[in-house]
Amino acid sequence: MHANLAKPAWALLAGASFWGIVWYPFRLLSQAGLDGIWSTTFTYSLATIVGGAIFLRHWRGMLASPWLLAAMGLSIGWSNLAYVLAVLDGEVMRVLLLFYLAPLWTVPIAWLLLDERLDRRGLFAMALAFAGAATMLWRPELGFPWPESRADWLAGVAGFLFALGNVLVRKVDTVSDAGKSIAIWLGVTLAAVVHIPWSDATFQTALGVVDWPLVAGIGVALVAMSLAMQYGLSRLPANRAIVILLFELPVAVFAAWLLADEVPRAKDYLGGLFIVGATLVTTLRPRTEPPDAH
Repeated sequence: MHANLAKPAWALLAGASFWGIVWYPFRLLSQAGLDGIWSTTFTYSLATIVGGAIFLRHWRGMLASPWLLAAMGLSIGWSNLAYVLAVLDGEVMRVLLLFYLAPLWTVPIAWLLLDERLDRRGLFAMALAFAGAATMLWRPELGFPWPESRADWLAGVAGFLFALGNVLVRKVDTVSDAGKSIAIWLGVTLAAVVHIPWSDATFQTALGVVDWPLVAGIGVALVAMSLAMQYGLSRLPANRAIVILLFELPVAVFAAWLLADEVPRAKDYLGGLFIVGATLVTTLRPRTEPPDAH
C-alpha cells in the first residue's frame, strides 16, 4: 500500500473494528441494569458535548442547511438507537447483517431524492440484498420470509433509516464533515431522550445503576471513531474503503462467538453472503465521492 494511504486505511480499520464490537459495552451496561434507551442517552450526550467542544467552530456552518441537516441527524439518530436496542435483544451477527441491508433501501431512496439513475447494477444489488433478507428471514412454518423477533424488526428499521440518513448526508453538501458529525450525535441523543417515557427505568434509577467510567469510555470512543472514519473516508478511494469497512462483519462474528457464545445459523451465513455481495456491487466501481459510514 502506498505510504500516504496507510494511515487512512488503518483509521478505517480501527473504525470498522469499533463498530464490530461496540455492542458489547452496551450489553455490559444492560447487565448492570441500564437499558438501551438510557445508555444511548448518556453515551451520545457525552459524545455531543466532547465532540461539540472539539469542533466548536463548525457549529455556525450547520446553519447553512438546518432542515435538511436535522432530517439527516434524526434519521441516523433513530437508526443508531434502533441498532443498540436490537443488539441488546437479539443475536449480534443477525442484527448486523439485517442492518447491512442498506443497498435494498439506498438505491430507490437515492433515485427518489438524488435523481440517481436506477441502472442494472443498482437493480442487481437490490435483488441480491432481497435474496439475502429472504434467506435469513425465511419461516418454514409460514412459507415466506418474516422477522422472527423484535430485534429483527429493529435491525431492519435501523438499516432503512441509516440508508435514508446516508443519502441525506450526500444531499447536505454545504456543511462540513465535522458539522454533520455533530448533527448525528445530536440526532441520536434526541431520539433516545424522546423514547425515555418507554423505558422501564426512571432518571433516578438510571443514575443509580449507571457505570460512569464505561459510559465515558464509550462516549469518547464514539468521538474518536467518528474522527477516524472521516479521516479515512476522505482520503481513500471508495472501492478500497468499502472493503476495509466490511471488516466489521468478521470482527462482529468473532466477538459474538468469544464474548456471547453466539454461533450464527447456516441460513444467516448464506444470507450474509448475498448481503455483502449487494454492498460490493453498489460500491466497487469508480466514484469520486467516498462512501458514508456510521
